[in-house]
Amino acid sequence: MKQTSDSNLFILRAIDFAARKHRDQRRKDEESSPYINHPISVSLSLAEIGGVRDPETLAAAILHDTLEDTVTTPDELEATFGRRVRRIVEEVTDDKSLPKAERKRLQIEHARSLSPEAVLIKLGDKIANVLDVTHSPPADWSLERRKEYLDWAETVIKNCPQTNTALESHFNQVLKEGRRKLLSL
Repeated sequence: MKQTSDSNLFILRAIDFAARKHRDQRRKDEESSPYINHPISVSLSLAEIGGVRDPETLAAAILHDTLEDTVTTPDELEATFGRRVRRIVEEVTDDKSLPKAERKRLQIEHARSLSPEAVLIKLGDKIANVLDVTHSPPADWSLERRKEYLDWAETVIKNCPQTNTALESHFNQVLKEGRRKLLSL
């Protein structure tokens, strides 16, 4: 019982940390929804759909955008959540100093060498993003750009090692439904 309690506390600390780091950020959707909704959704998908129970993987999912999109440092992550969480988050973090096209190319290229935990987060992230691009896209995204995002997300996931059949199947279903919806627009 104590281990479950400690795991819950660890995950709640990750939620609190991410919420504080992302507090002034909004998603790009028309409603400008709070950014924190996204990492929570990613972690929830891992747990609910993928059956992931490892608290460090779930915490890393919640924290997956902190290095990329906030002033959080890798050392800060490690001091607060440990080396393993830092390593997982670093694996899924893009280098924002690179041009966007290069970052996208590198995501495809690096997908093959991701750890199983990073693949889980990549799957959860792409599931959430495909749903957002399909149902609540950024106001300035054309239909063509939305279709291109779905194609790119599919390429990233296809290059990842297979780790979780349930999440992979869900991604494929979300992608299929997203394409169907975009074709009807």
